[in-house]
This record gives sequence, C-alpha cells and structure tokens, in this order.
Amino acid sequence: MITIGDMHLHLINDGTTYVDAGGVFGLVPRVLWRRVMPPDDENRVPMELHCLVIRTGGRTIVVDTGLGDKLTAKARAIWNLDRPDGGLPGGLSRLGIAPDAVDLVINTHLHGDHCGGNTRLDAAGAVVPAFPGAVYAAHRREYEDAAHPNERTRATYLGDNFEPLARTGQLRLLDGEEEELAPGVFAVRTPGHAPGHISVRLESGGEHALFVGDMASYAVHFARLGWMTAYDVEPLVTLETKRRWQRWALATNALLIFPHDGQVPAGRLRLAEDGNPQVVPVPLARC
Repeated sequence: MITIGDMHLHLINDGTTYVDAGGVFGLVPRVLWRRVMPPDDENRVPMELHCLVIRTGGRTIVVDTGLGDKLTAKARAIWNLDRPDGGLPGGLSRLGIAPDAVDLVINTHLHGDHCGGNTRLDAAGAVVPAFPGAVYAAHRREYEDAAHPNERTRATYLGDNFEPLARTGQLRLLDGEEEELAPGVFAVRTPGHAPGHISVRLESGGEHALFVGDMASYAVHFARLGWMTAYDVEPLVTLETKRRWQRWALATNALLIFPHDGQVPAGRLRLAEDGNPQVVPVPLARC
C-alpha cells in the first residue's frame, strides 16, 4: 500500500501475459528496446495486468479490471496468461473487499485487457456485472468506438465487457477533458492510444499521482516521447499527450503508476544528468 494524502492505494495484478515485443515497442528498433526488456526465444515480453484500488472518503474505487474470467481456453492460450494468485478477485479478497463493496469502477479504455473483469459469468453462464453496486465510468468517445468496432479493433472491443452495464444502467459515460468522479479523483482525457482514452489523476493533501493507463504502457514509454506501442491508434497524438503530462509530472513530483510494467510498476519522473527524462522506481507492493 502507498498513501497519497488521505488516499490509500493498492496495486493488484490480474495476471501476467506474454506478448510479441513488436506490439509493445512498435517502430522502436530492436537493438534499443532489448536493452530495456530482453525478449524470450519467441520474441515475447511480459505484460502485467495492473488494476488500482483507491480507498478514500469511505469509498472503494477500482481502476481497470484486467482480462477477467470469461476467457475461452483458446483466448487464454493466445494471451499466454499466467494468473497464480487469483487475479483481481483474489487481490480484492486479500484486501477484505467484497465485490458488492466496490462503489466505482473507472475504465481507462475498453480494450479487453483493461475491462474484461467488468463482468463475470454467473452459475447459469450468463454475463453479469462483477461489481453489482458499482457505477462504471468510461469516456463517451471510447464507448462509441467500442460499440462500433472495425476490422482492427473488433478483437479487443468485446461487447460482453461493457454492454451488460449499459443494460443495467450502471455505465456512466464521461464527456470533456476532465471530470472529478470522487473528491480528488479525476478522469482526464489522454488521447493517442485511443481517441477516448483516459488516465486517472489523484490529488490529496498536496500530493499527486497518475494511473497512466496506456498513454504509456511501460515506464520507458513515458520517459521517451518517441517510444510507443504498435497498438496506438494515433501515435503522434500519443507523443504530444505524453509531452504535456511529462511537464505535469515534473512540476508536481507525481507518483506515476503504469498498467503493464512488471519492472517499474510505479515511479517518479526525474531529469537525468544529461537532461533526459527518466522514471525512478518507487516501491509499490502488488496484492
């Protein structure tokens, strides 16, 4: 656990997947990225599925929900998923948080590895909300893109992860560039990876944090403006979004939390002796 003012933060890993490094590093030359993250014999690198739990003002908030438990055997094999500790449900249980005690779920975006745990299969095999008493928040532009996928996005925008929430009235669609969802908890639009992508900015007691989401999947993506994944829909928009938030991170000394980085799940941005930004790791235990 780590505190930001009066907020208590817990990082839960929904599992580890092993994905092709070409997706993670895009156009970055292999000779450069392999120094940061050496691949295995099949050119795969690990990708964690981090979810953030925020406890503040008597409320329990979950940011992103991982892949969830609805995967078919084929999908699980494609993801190369390793989940020894029960994923998000197991982590919540270890924190003493029952599913019906979650008040708010924030989805940075609606790709399957960030919102698959929004819903679950009940005993009859029906898809139902995983957190029955929660409001689920996502940006309206992201929902519109997810509800009308194209040939590139239809493999990751899966209706079972969000359509049941619209039917139950639990889905709250956000508009604009920033919205306060709870005291000190702000959804901020950070486009590039997807036009409707959001990050979650936290502010309490003069301290700051940012759940970065896939604006920068790994810490090195945040430090190096020109490094981004092949999954980004608008890579040049990603670059300018990161430039803006680099300035903010340096000005506020913010804690940065990354969704997929197992080596540096959290850190603070600093300028190295050569003037280049770097993320200095901050210890943050994962449940």
